[in-house]
Amino acid sequence: MSNDTSSMADRELIEKFKNGEQWAFESLVDKYSGRAYQIAYGVLGNREDAEEVAQDVFIRIHRALPKFRGDSEFTTWMYRIAMNLARNKYRWNKSRGGQRNVSMDAPIDGSDDANGRRFDVTEPGLSPDVRTTLDELERQAGEEMEKLPELYRQALVLRNVEELNYEDIADLLGCKLGTIKSRIARAREELRKRLAL
Repeated sequence: MSNDTSSMADRELIEKFKNGEQWAFESLVDKYSGRAYQIAYGVLGNREDAEEVAQDVFIRIHRALPKFRGDSEFTTWMYRIAMNLARNKYRWNKSRGGQRNVSMDAPIDGSDDANGRRFDVTEPGLSPDVRTTLDELERQAGEEMEKLPELYRQALVLRNVEELNYEDIADLLGCKLGTIKSRIARAREELRKRLAL
């Protein structure tokens, strides 16, 4: 058993896990738990809910991995599970009056460090007044993103936060490529209008 799993391909780790080597699954968790959290946070806007969903993603993967045939990439499969579980949690929260707050500055690693921003629009060396203006714009963008229709918001999070390509987003959300491009374009245009950019 090698301790250096960072360069090991997902397929190789999956095969090792199928052969009874538990450490291979733990390597997949280490590799992708942050991404699962980001997807969940993008949908839910709540740190605790996102952590719960990210854990559930890997519980589900652990159960299903022995039957994983590799018809798609592991990451695509994992993103689909994360998105489905996050949507279910969102609907459950909504049906019970839960609050949703989508933030564009969710910590990447799940820590409380406010500097771990994915959408950090400030640049070093900016004057305090320019930095304040950019911080305010970032706050407004987060609030306006929360108001976007769910279909637009999901596609935009996967594109801008997770940096997935359009094909992977279409596959994940079960839509045609043109539909995804249209949703993202409309989401961006709607944000521009609401922010008067």
